[in-house]
Amino acid sequence: MTRLILATRNAGKITELRAILADAGLTHELVGADAYPDIPDVKETGVTFAENALLKARALAQATGHPAVADDSGLCVDVLGGAPGIFSARWAGRHGDDQANLALLLAQLSDIDDAHRAAHFACAAALALPDGTERVVEGRLDGTLRHTPAGTGGFGYDPVLQPEGETRTCAELTPAEKNAISHRGKAFRALVPAVRDLLG
Repeated sequence: MTRLILATRNAGKITELRAILADAGLTHELVGADAYPDIPDVKETGVTFAENALLKARALAQATGHPAVADDSGLCVDVLGGAPGIFSARWAGRHGDDQANLALLLAQLSDIDDAHRAAHFACAAALALPDGTERVVEGRLDGTLRHTPAGTGGFGYDPVLQPEGETRTCAELTPAEKNAISHRGKAFRALVPAVRDLLG
């Protein structure tokens, strides 16, 4: 059984990818970066989601000698030219401050009409093998931005993105509903053929 490492310490992401691999009939042993505590986190110095995902997957594959998967994602707002984009997690200046990021974004869009509040979540997922073989795929979830947050599920910008065809925000969906349509779920599922082709 091939060991596959997911470049995250987020248990939810590991569970999600495990389920996707199992649904596809793949039986690889999937572990998170916690299995290798001595390996430092990789700095996301790329200028695209794909570059950042590859940086993380490549570093983990080289450090461990096992195939590695990594993802990078964020919110892209049309009227902001695609921002916050790769800066989504640190839009307000401090990495991971969801409330500050959300408050700043809503302030920046306060005078923007509903017709111009289109946005999407984007995710790039990368698979890197120790021999240098690499694959990158992408997924996205299109929607519009609400004027005020709604819902207590999810994280980040979930309380303000209302997916196309939905009356609820991502934060109001159940975890199963969100995973079925999410940008990360789409990207991970798109990576399955590469895992099958390269790892068997």
